[in-house]
Amino acid sequence: MKTLFKWLYRLVLAGIAAVIIGFVGAYYLAGRSIPDYDAEYAIAELTGEVEIVRDNASVPHIFGETDESVYFGLGFAHAQDRLWQMIMMRRTAEGRLSELFGERALAIDDLMRRLDIYDLSKRSVRAQDPETLEALNAYARGVNSWLDAVNEGAQGRGAPELFLYSTPLAPWTPADSIAVAKLMAVQASAHLEEEVLRTRAMLAISPERVPDLVPDPMNQPINALPEYASFFPKDAEFPIYTDFSNGSDPLTESLSPFKSRAFAGASNAWAAAPSRSATGSTLLANDPHIGFSAPAVWYLARIELEDGGIIGGTIPGIPAIISGRSKEIGWGVTSSYMDDQDVFIERLNPEDSEEYLTPNGFKRFEIRQTIVKVKDSEPRTLTLRWTENGPVLPPSHYDVGKVTPRGHVATLAWTALSARDTSIGAMIKLMMAKSIDEAIEAGEGYIANSQNVTLIDDDEIALKTFGAAPKRAENHQSKGRTPAPGWLANNRWQGRMDYADNPEFRAPAGGILGNTNNQIVDRPFPNHISYFWGDTERIQRWQKLMMNREVHTRESFIEGQLDTVSVTARRLLPLIAADLWFTEAQAPEGTRERQRQIALDLLADWNGEMNEHLPEPLIYAAWMYTLQQRLIEDDLGPFAKDFAHLNPVFIDRVFRDVDGASAWCNVVQSTLDETCTDMARLSLDDALLWLQENYSSDLTSLRWGDAHQATHDHAVLGTTPILKWFVNIRQSTSGGDNTLMRGLTAGVGSNPFLNVHGAGYRGVYDFADPDSSVFIIPTGQSGHPLSRHYDDLGQLWRRGEYIPMSLDPELARAGAVGITTLRPR
Repeated sequence: MKTLFKWLYRLVLAGIAAVIIGFVGAYYLAGRSIPDYDAEYAIAELTGEVEIVRDNASVPHIFGETDESVYFGLGFAHAQDRLWQMIMMRRTAEGRLSELFGERALAIDDLMRRLDIYDLSKRSVRAQDPETLEALNAYARGVNSWLDAVNEGAQGRGAPELFLYSTPLAPWTPADSIAVAKLMAVQASAHLEEEVLRTRAMLAISPERVPDLVPDPMNQPINALPEYASFFPKDAEFPIYTDFSNGSDPLTESLSPFKSRAFAGASNAWAAAPSRSATGSTLLANDPHIGFSAPAVWYLARIELEDGGIIGGTIPGIPAIISGRSKEIGWGVTSSYMDDQDVFIERLNPEDSEEYLTPNGFKRFEIRQTIVKVKDSEPRTLTLRWTENGPVLPPSHYDVGKVTPRGHVATLAWTALSARDTSIGAMIKLMMAKSIDEAIEAGEGYIANSQNVTLIDDDEIALKTFGAAPKRAENHQSKGRTPAPGWLANNRWQGRMDYADNPEFRAPAGGILGNTNNQIVDRPFPNHISYFWGDTERIQRWQKLMMNREVHTRESFIEGQLDTVSVTARRLLPLIAADLWFTEAQAPEGTRERQRQIALDLLADWNGEMNEHLPEPLIYAAWMYTLQQRLIEDDLGPFAKDFAHLNPVFIDRVFRDVDGASAWCNVVQSTLDETCTDMARLSLDDALLWLQENYSSDLTSLRWGDAHQATHDHAVLGTTPILKWFVNIRQSTSGGDNTLMRGLTAGVGSNPFLNVHGAGYRGVYDFADPDSSVFIIPTGQSGHPLSRHYDDLGQLWRRGEYIPMSLDPELARAGAVGITTLRPR
């Protein structure tokens, strides 16, 4: 027995030693891929010397003898810090994730192949002007030179993830950069789902209730749409599709670029003219919103071109400053919500399912096959079909099959599906512009996804919508609000609207311009731009903040970016709780009635600030969440899950009984006649029970930040045991769905209030003293979890702090963490 224990003891020690050795070995190998920022490299492809000075926040300042060498340096720096991120974006665009991740990624690859994103990107290379092509080629050579340096120097394959997902790395090409830009358009597009949701509502509920659930834009009268079912024969059947046989649901898979409409795109930007600035010059603030990840999507950089320096936010893979400033101008981007997608329903030939109906009779699909390699499984052969309107969509994509009658298929027309996409060229021209006129002119070549670009120079402010706007016929059956028959000529796109017709605002009389994805024009169809906008709430708070001051400063613009007051809470709570406040004597402690009274007392004294340290935001959020679900579940059934986020316009209509909307308060399956006060009380009780089960029964001890944690998670390793504690970045945060400092909640899962979508970049540019401008991203510059720059900017971002945005090379050198020198071999 003694001998047995001795051997068991030795085995345990040996096991512990093996684990330690394995951990140390893995740490050593992973650490090899952390780049040395003080190294020198001799590179054959380089025509002039490049210097990459990384300041004390590891922001690269790139200097070169020519513009070509500077773009080369940007590609080199992007690859040094974000190689895995770039590889993943390229693989996603190619539809090749399944090669690494197996069945879980198959549905994503299926969709990307059907949209043909990567092939369209390759074809778009031929459409670039010589200057853009030179930048794309130089950038690609920079990326590839880093790959060569990694291989020659045995630097851990360039990213630690590549030890776990070993795969040969193809050289970077100009088409890869175009594909990354198109991938961003995939993430930021919402009109496809909006059309399907509106149509499903039209098929599920009475016509008068549809505007409650999917509201019309304010101040824009809409002529009554025909019943969707009237587009098809009376005996048309609408099947129910729930099958994801080609893999998991791409809307819930962490690797997927396809987002639900709530996460499709959001941003803030505002500008002040000299007349509204305390310094007598112009100001600009911009914070584009995007899904959180580790590392962040955005990457800070400065490039010094022959015509001057440019600094701001980039996206690795794209050789351009997308939001930032030069000496002459500053610019910020916000999602415009231009309606650049239409779903068409195509009628199949009953005699030949490989043909579809056109205005000129039946025509064969463009058909080709593609093979998807799947890790640990057999390859899949996909048959891709295209029509004159666009690619055929799988029925499961955004549940489009639920609005597609039998004998038909759904297709997608989308400006991003262009084989002549010159958007990157427009980005480069924008950042090199020397005036607002030149910046607006640059937008002519921008295709998708559409952006409102807010601009300043020393004297003027402006806003211009970039992006290709589809031209629709005035007698379009659905006005692009629902899918429409694709065989009718009047439903089809008639080309592209003139760029000059895109919304444009110059030198406003009030001296202030801004956009929070709100409605910016109320032009009638077909010049309407959109019927679906991204914000009705933040814009109200922004207007108040702008009007509160006669003149603004950099600090007041920062204050606006960090504002956490919810005008939605201020408006809805008095409406919903009107008949609940102060209506009962104090109930005994420990009873449901007493909990309700405590909650109502707390909310009565609350000013609507979604502060992470307060209990009221959590009580409010839980109440609104349960209230909306109670209102819609009995009418919509499983369809209710598609409305997971609070819809303030819907709640407002219901409790004000706009056009009879209070009918939502009555439970259809109940014999009683429930009132909206009943629903408010019952849902509050539901919310308090949920809070007790998940947090505490002591309401005063609750803390919004405990539920509203920002989830900067690694898309691949973030769910892996042990590793997730090293790669995921979690932060307690303020803000909420409808605050200027946006912190959009998940809406689903065991904690629906996790903060999953917000400012991926913040920048404030002051042209009275441009070098006092500031910016920040929510994680760090490096994508390497072992680098000290993986998360070093995260706490600054969380606390609402910034780092300088200076074009002074001496300031960059003064606190540099390293200087990388690239020399021609």
